[in-house]
Amino acid sequence: MKKRQSVLSSILITTALVLAACSSTGDASETESSKNDSSESQTIVIGAEASDVQIWEYIARSDAAKEAGVTLEVEEVNGGPQLNTATVEGEVDVNAFQSWAYLNSFNEESGSDLTAFATTYLEPMGIYTDKFDAIDDVSEGSVVAIADNPSNASRGLLLLEAAGLITLPDDFDALGTTSDIIENPKNLTFVEIDDTTGPRVLQDVDLVLIGNTVALEGGLNVLEDSIFHEEINDETKNNVNILVTQKANATNEDILKLGELYHDEEVQEYIEEQFDGTKVPVKKDISYLED
Repeated sequence: MKKRQSVLSSILITTALVLAACSSTGDASETESSKNDSSESQTIVIGAEASDVQIWEYIARSDAAKEAGVTLEVEEVNGGPQLNTATVEGEVDVNAFQSWAYLNSFNEESGSDLTAFATTYLEPMGIYTDKFDAIDDVSEGSVVAIADNPSNASRGLLLLEAAGLITLPDDFDALGTTSDIIENPKNLTFVEIDDTTGPRVLQDVDLVLIGNTVALEGGLNVLEDSIFHEEINDETKNNVNILVTQKANATNEDILKLGELYHDEEVQEYIEEQFDGTKVPVKKDISYLED
């Protein structure tokens, strides 16, 4: 009997050890699996400024982002050069604030190779005035306030040409300046301003060229308050806003999802409501801008 009890005890001890080992292996596997799951779920940091911060904070909370399995952290960075520099240095993964022309200008001047991977919208630049009711009313010698940064200055000049006020050369590009003007029949004169101050200088000059983000912040609606504004066509495609990342990230599947998230129907309804239609959606392949 004692011998039988001894054998039974030995069996029970061995079984307990096996079960403990299995349990330990299972816990380790679960821990490793948990680690793997954690590593697979990464947060994308998107840098933005002004109204783009509001848009991307909404997208980060949206059902579309949850369904896409994308976790977004929105970081507000003031200033275009600072946002691009933060992207170059990896402080943010993606930025949302600039036009195609602005990106090309930045890359050319800084020697960077930031890459656009999706289009978002066109915010029409407008010609604003407290002096005239229409473009045809603009008088001889009018003073025009123009941005002191290259991309917005050249964009403003192209807008003046579209309005029929000046003529530019065919090869005028994103780094063009007032010295490139070929014809100036009304003898417009130009003063450079910090373009964020556009709404505040309306009373001091005859015409002001104002981007829509700045106009909105100054209580202006480009579709209602400007006497002339950009429209979506081949002439304005350089002004389409884009999502930008490092070249090495431009094929990252999660990052590429951000373009689709921006154009999600629910998101677009929110943007339309919040910004009165002044952020005109543009859903095009990047190749459209490159041509």
